[in-house]
Amino acid sequence: MRVTPLALPEVLLIDVDVFGDARGWFAETWQSRRYEGAGVPGRFVQDNAAYSQRGVLRGLHCQHPHGQGKLIQVLRGEIYDVCVDIRRGSPRFGQWLGVALGGDRPQQLWIPPGFAHGYSVSSDEALFTYKCTDFYHPQTQFSVRWDDPAIGIAWPLTAAPILADKDRDAPPLAAIPPERLPPYEG
Repeated sequence: MRVTPLALPEVLLIDVDVFGDARGWFAETWQSRRYEGAGVPGRFVQDNAAYSQRGVLRGLHCQHPHGQGKLIQVLRGEIYDVCVDIRRGSPRFGQWLGVALGGDRPQQLWIPPGFAHGYSVSSDEALFTYKCTDFYHPQTQFSVRWDDPAIGIAWPLTAAPILADKDRDAPPLAAIPPERLPPYEG
């Protein structure tokens, strides 16, 4: 396993070791001691799976309180995964990064609590899973507008995305009251 801190250093790209032969392959996708040693906390309480078609864009979502760290892995297809630092007081507040993740590459992305998360599907379909460090709390979830010009995410879209109403109607980051945002804890 190789772990690479990205431009937002709390966000980690994890290249998973794959062992293959004529029968196929095997990969260990979670092992608490190894991942904790690499900076990914060992307490996950919920696993989710998502399936979407080409052109779907989901996000940017966050929960506060009850922030969710997410360990993301694509099983089939390809997505462009994005996170935005929305921690009030963070030196990287409003900065984003995007990573192409695909089922043909054994990679995971660790996004810690305090980051808004979203993705767009760039293949005909995509299936991915993610582990969460806290339970889903719909009453604390909110969205940041996916195309907020102040953030300036360069989504690799070829057409208008397919959006849920809550994502289409989400406010820009600057319109979200500061007390609604998670704090930066250094």
